Amino acid sequence: ARGLLKRTHAMQSYVPKPDEIRREWVVMDASDKVLGRLATEVARLLRGKHKPDFTPFLDTGDFVVVVNAEQVRLTGNKLENKKYYRHSGKPGSLKVETAKERIEKYPERVIQAAVWGMLPKNRLGRKLLRKLKVYSGPDHPHQAQQPKNYVF
Repeated sequence: ARGLLKRTHAMQSYVPKPDEIRREWVVMDASDKVLGRLATEVARLLRGKHKPDFTPFLDTGDFVVVVNAEQVRLTGNKLENKKYYRHSGKPGSLKVETAKERIEKYPERVIQAAVWGMLPKNRLGRKLLRKLKVYSGPDHPHQAQQPKNYVF
């Protein structure tokens, strides 16, 4: 009975080779979009989960350009209550700013922080985050890549 259960050919997963991975450039407009809903879609595109050749341990995703970051929306009282923390490691050096302060000063960082929270915290995640380009206004310097407008 042992010989009947022995498998001769195991199933194999398809792993795309580096030259088979095709990366698109996508432009998303953040104006009047809710921050979290925008960030989930950006993270999905960066990771490549929308493609049939998605592989968890490879970068199969697209480049994402987000424009009009200063016009992103936060629901409820998050503008006043949501806080961003930074600490240099030295005693007493904790810096705290609200979402409203950060959007006024660095609107790009609000979207970057939200997307980073949805990516893996490892080498792959850091590589994926480098493919995210965020701009506070409607202009971006990536016209040469012929990006497609992405509507969701």
